[in-house]
Amino acid sequence: MTRGELITLRAMGPEDAESLWRWNHDAEVMRWMDDTYPSTVEQVRGWLGDRPRNTYADVLFGIEATGDGVLIGLVMLHGTEPEKGIAKLDIYLGEKEYWGRGFATDAVRTACRYGFEEMRLHKVTLTVVTENHAARTVYEKVGFVEEGRLRQVFRRDGAWWDMFTMGLLADELR
Repeated sequence: MTRGELITLRAMGPEDAESLWRWNHDAEVMRWMDDTYPSTVEQVRGWLGDRPRNTYADVLFGIEATGDGVLIGLVMLHGTEPEKGIAKLDIYLGEKEYWGRGFATDAVRTACRYGFEEMRLHKVTLTVVTENHAARTVYEKVGFVEEGRLRQVFRRDGAWWDMFTMGLLADELR
């Protein structure tokens, strides 16, 4: 387990399937996320159970609110290659009552700190839909900077949206 100021990062397992299933079927939670085809709780439980253990290449953490132990979201560092020392970050909070209260910022900061200190990463990257202002604010608070723009690569509600690529070097973490 890895602790931040407001959250604790921990491994996820089949017991987390109901929460993950619920979040993945909530249109507001998934608004700016790449979503997949609908699945059953049993399929999600199977995915979590069959998923290989966390490795350098692919780390999945559940985000718990410290103090109450409620699972509120997940964060991943994935696509990591030791030769490059770069990982991609994905995060979302599924429990909406925790939105806008600093939990996402603390989770991103804590996951990046884990990547830099424990995994010895050089850089963490991500992509974010340009219209996802809340997520962009979180990333900028932690120190991520815009590195590029991918034009019309995300489709939602019949419209195409651009995405920013953002990056964070180890010495830029705030």
